[in-house]
Amino acid sequence: MTADPTARTTGPARFSEERSAEVVAASFAGTPDARLGEVMTALVRHLHAFVKDVEPTVDEWAAAIGFLTEVGTACTPVRQEFVLLSDVLGVSMLVETMNNRADRGTESTVEGPFHLVRSPARELGADIALDGKGEPCLVTGTVRGVDGTPVPGAAVDVWQANADGFYDVQQPEQQPEGNLRGLFTTDDEGRFWFRSIVPRYYPVPTDGPVGRLLQATGRHPNRPAHIHFDVRACGYRPLLTHLFVADTPYLDSDAVFGVKDSLVREFPTVDDPARAAEVGLPNPFRAVHFDVVLRPETPADGA
Repeated sequence: MTADPTARTTGPARFSEERSAEVVAASFAGTPDARLGEVMTALVRHLHAFVKDVEPTVDEWAAAIGFLTEVGTACTPVRQEFVLLSDVLGVSMLVETMNNRADRGTESTVEGPFHLVRSPARELGADIALDGKGEPCLVTGTVRGVDGTPVPGAAVDVWQANADGFYDVQQPEQQPEGNLRGLFTTDDEGRFWFRSIVPRYYPVPTDGPVGRLLQATGRHPNRPAHIHFDVRACGYRPLLTHLFVADTPYLDSDAVFGVKDSLVREFPTVDDPARAAEVGLPNPFRAVHFDVVLRPETPADGA
């Protein structure tokens, strides 16, 4: 029997300050998708608890809605302000951490707001530093499974900021397209290598609503120097991670909370003319080795 939509709601089922979350959550009881119903019920419960805790004024709540509207307006095909907001609130890192509990492979971290363009496919050993700036660096590594088996044919997507602390998508008029980006494929022994520069620390974008939020709360916007890695292979869980420079500032105060000790590496100087000539870099140069361990894919990963 279908409920009469004209029937009046009376008594305890009506909205009140005390029962607000209960009444609103009940409106989602008929959600066909069980997971969506669970999420919406939890959202209502926690959101109403937050509002009751903070007790915003009408003007404050309007300002909050205005802020979120600005965040959405600031998003473009090459800028994701909502990802940045999620990052600086630590939510991106929390989601990553929760989804990689008891991980026997390389630890994951946040993707960041700048992986918005496709990295150009490059041959192993290619130089991804197209603007000629920065301290030359050789990056080498392997991709293996948790049992140590090499993973040939793995896709290793890398991107980083330039020597001035900007990504190519932030400076389309100043940096070559695809600068400091590359999509590499591991060889038969699971190895990868490419030429780049030592990454530099940099601030997240501060010219938008998220930047104003950081300023208003007295937080610095800086991230420690790092190279992003997105590693994928058939039969394995995709991995989003960073390679951090050991002597960079802000390792202990990353604006997006992405640092994990296992991802920090030394970038020693190599003073070897023969080796420099072999890899096509000036002598001396910096070098780093980063081995990536992928977890096997499980049925739950495809759910």
